[in-house]
Amino acid sequence: MTLPSKRYARRRRPAPAAAPTVTAAADGLPESGGKRGSVVQASLYRDGHKVASPGTLAETFHRLRDEPEGMAWIGLHRPSEAELLSLAAEFDLHELAVEDAMEAHQRPKLERYGDTLFVVLRAARYLDAPEEVDFGELHIFIGTDFLITVRHGAAPDLSAVRRRMEETPELLALGPEAVLYAILDAVVDGYAPVVAGVQNDIDEIETEVFRGDPEVSRRIYELSREMVEFQRATRPLVGMLHSLMAGFAKYGTDEELQRRLRDVADHVTHTSERVDGFRQALSEILTVNATLVTQQQNAEMRALAEAGFEQNEEIKKISSWAAILFAPTLVGTIYGMNFDHMPELHWVYGYPFAILLMAVVCSSLYVIFKRRDWL
Repeated sequence: MTLPSKRYARRRRPAPAAAPTVTAAADGLPESGGKRGSVVQASLYRDGHKVASPGTLAETFHRLRDEPEGMAWIGLHRPSEAELLSLAAEFDLHELAVEDAMEAHQRPKLERYGDTLFVVLRAARYLDAPEEVDFGELHIFIGTDFLITVRHGAAPDLSAVRRRMEETPELLALGPEAVLYAILDAVVDGYAPVVAGVQNDIDEIETEVFRGDPEVSRRIYELSREMVEFQRATRPLVGMLHSLMAGFAKYGTDEELQRRLRDVADHVTHTSERVDGFRQALSEILTVNATLVTQQQNAEMRALAEAGFEQNEEIKKISSWAAILFAPTLVGTIYGMNFDHMPELHWVYGYPFAILLMAVVCSSLYVIFKRRDWL
């Protein structure tokens, strides 16, 4: 895949009679309490300098026709179908690319449709409060004299990219491919705080694992899912940048852009390797956590077994003494019924015999229980 060459002429259809109004002046998030349409800014540039900020898409189309050497940069945030169809009609965008841009959850990719390059990027940002990674999606249409960005999500903040490019007109003068570089650079730079935040999370998780925190398994699972998403965002980007670099010589890409794109490629390769390392580390931590949980469960089972054994020993002792004490109680109960026809009641040796019988039974039971280690 390569960037579009300026030697191609853009084929335009007549612009729609009405186009959505631009209701904000930046590509960032809407100001607190403010309401904003999906078109966040449309600007025209010539030789790297802004020449107009039209109020509507229709005016943007008209001004661009009057600027043969101009470039339009249009930013949208979750646009409506009507807005995208208006842009598609003006810039001859392919219907498949437009359909992808209408819906989020596309994989990162780089595709060419005639003279237009269509790029899908997955941006990411780290949210400190919930300790989560928030992913955004960015669709970019690049032509010979236009660049359209369609954001689904809060990241990335393209207002900062636009300001930086406007402050370096010599770079902006290189055309849409220079803006594409700047956006790629912003997306990849946005990965650095995420990597740092995830590394901190993994360090905390390791501490929680060895501390025996019962909630750590859930946190490991959630972070692992985020790393899967992060990997899906970064890994395809490596191949996309290599595809762009492969077309440097063929399409005569400016040397400065070549150096910058190679730098972005190095950064994203490093990030991709870090994400792979995070997934491996989380997998190992999960294994260690499972081992520690098993050991803890075994220790608890052993403690329960020991407690059960001690209870059994106590029950044996109690039962033994209860049996020993039950013997004289039984004998005394029988001879305490006071029936008239009980020969032993009138026998001279009846009392000593009853006492002796109690002693013999109790002693016999004591010896039996003692030999069985019940006492």
